[in-house]
Amino acid sequence: MSYISGHLAGAKKMLKENKYCIDIIKQNEAIIAAIKKLNQIILENHLNACVTKAIKGKSGKERKKKIKELLEIFKNSDKK
Repeated sequence: MSYISGHLAGAKKMLKENKYCIDIIKQNEAIIAAIKKLNQIILENHLNACVTKAIKGKSGKERKKKIKELLEIFKNSDKK
């Protein structure tokens, strides 16, 4: 998160200083890539912890909930 915050601060500074538009876009692309990587790490942890626990558990309702959450995430990412 600190890495992303640093990139955001850099982009903000670039905007204030009226830096070259393409350079700002490149900075924004780095921010987007960093956020995507963070989401991958969070998703992996979620699968290894929360989803695994729900699948191994006795609650069918909880299993369905976790699967529905994952499907929603992927469905929404296709819209972007």
